[in-house]
Amino acid sequence: MIETLRIENVAIVERAELEFGPGLNVLTGETGAGKSIVLGALALLAGGRASADAIRDGATSAQVEAVFRTDGLAELEALLDERGLEAEEHELIVQRALAAAGRGRARVGGQLVPIGVLAELFQGRIEVSSQHDSQALLRPEVHGFLLDRTGGLLGVRAAVSEGYARLRELDAELGRLRTEAQERARRQDFLSFQVKEIDEAELDPTEVGELGARHGRLAHAGRIREEGAAVLAALSGDALGDGSRGGADLLSDAARRLEGLARLDTGLSGLAERVAALASETREAALDLERNLDGVEDDPAALAAIDERMARIQELQRKYGEGVEEVLRFRDQAARELASSEGADAREAEIAGEREACVESLAKEAAALSDGRRKAGRKLAKAVQAGLRDLAMPQARFEVGLDPVAPPDGAPCGPTGAEAPEFRFSANAGEALRSFRKVASGGELSRALLAIKGALREHGRGMVLVFDEVDAGVGGRAADRVGRALAELARHHQVLCITHLPQVAAFADVHFRVEKRARKGRTVAGLARVEGEERVREIARMAGGEEVGEATLTHARELLARRASSA
Repeated sequence: MIETLRIENVAIVERAELEFGPGLNVLTGETGAGKSIVLGALALLAGGRASADAIRDGATSAQVEAVFRTDGLAELEALLDERGLEAEEHELIVQRALAAAGRGRARVGGQLVPIGVLAELFQGRIEVSSQHDSQALLRPEVHGFLLDRTGGLLGVRAAVSEGYARLRELDAELGRLRTEAQERARRQDFLSFQVKEIDEAELDPTEVGELGARHGRLAHAGRIREEGAAVLAALSGDALGDGSRGGADLLSDAARRLEGLARLDTGLSGLAERVAALASETREAALDLERNLDGVEDDPAALAAIDERMARIQELQRKYGEGVEEVLRFRDQAARELASSEGADAREAEIAGEREACVESLAKEAAALSDGRRKAGRKLAKAVQAGLRDLAMPQARFEVGLDPVAPPDGAPCGPTGAEAPEFRFSANAGEALRSFRKVASGGELSRALLAIKGALREHGRGMVLVFDEVDAGVGGRAADRVGRALAELARHHQVLCITHLPQVAAFADVHFRVEKRARKGRTVAGLARVEGEERVREIARMAGGEEVGEATLTHARELLARRASSA
């Protein structure tokens, strides 16, 4: 609820401070005295549009400030916490400043915030109903929320919203996968070719060296045999049967001579052993060379096969990497990408199946929501119809329209269900039911809102409801009914009402009088709380005009007494 409202330099209000109370707060005064300025101030605090024209002539700025109590408003305090704001000991100070030159400013809890934050915080918590202000009641999207709340359908509504959002996500992913499918297919073919080409080559990192060695042996077989024979003769001798001796024989002779000398000079024994070892090693080398030369043959076919194999490996290296290891690494990477790409096809099938299940579940939730809305709509219409009769609108009619919405392709419903609930109203007999946006009279709109809020009074507790012209065209017993309806609503919400009817003012828990007067050649509006005899005189003025006699005073006291006895 609002504890205190301070207004400075707004229209003809120079400075005013009102201390509201819980329950029903009324503002009375002559037409044009400035009562609606209070409504405008509250609309500014709720994030409404501001105009420099609202600033009092001669002032450079205007300011509206309110102290809110947030006890029992856990959702509001959670919103404040999300934004790093705080209601200290459940008390929140909200300020809105207008500047004649430049942009206005807003503060919540002493912190500067964008104007839009006020609307986020107080949407659905401060509701102003007047002929000139935009109202939640005029927005069909709000009608659906109110209907679902009174029908206990908010859980189903949330399930529909979440299901619809999930369906859109799946559709977006399917669309992306299908858009990419053609390119993915081309890429898969290319990757498959690359992996197959490398796999068919059966590469081995050690093969290149072996191929090089074999190629050199085959390509130079004649020279290897010719020069190898000469080397063999040098090592082992007698290669041509001419009795010549090779290096191995000569070393053996040298070793024997050294052994004889070692018997004469023991210092030569080590040298003799070394030369003997050289002779043995030379014979073994000659044998190895002989075996190697025996395997050297001219083989053009084998040489051609090696040339072809080496050319194939070089071709793969030109395409995929400088060495066999790099080619194989490229192959593994291509195989992984191919597996991932093939997984995308499986993912598309998986998502398609998930989407089908999502559509089925969403259709069931939407059907349950539609059924609940039909029942809640009939119940709400009956309650509002009764409220309208009590508010002196016996010919008025009210219904909740449930017009089907055209869902997006492939979806069973929209984000808030299969239909768009809309409150429709007719004030007079013979008139067609119309959208609230087409209701011309502010008084009719206010009374319709009062009837709806009365039907919904157990829901959305803790709101600040502001009514202007709710008593337009009402008098007698009907005025008493309007007052009682406001008082009943005020048991669940804080209600502020501008009224011209004494019967309505008599039901107030807190009563303010607004009066216009001249000061220093300027017109100013004064707002003051009236109590006791002063309140009696104000109600008497409302009942009998400026000439307040004993009869009107008695009538005013009777109204207040009846109000007290019925409380």
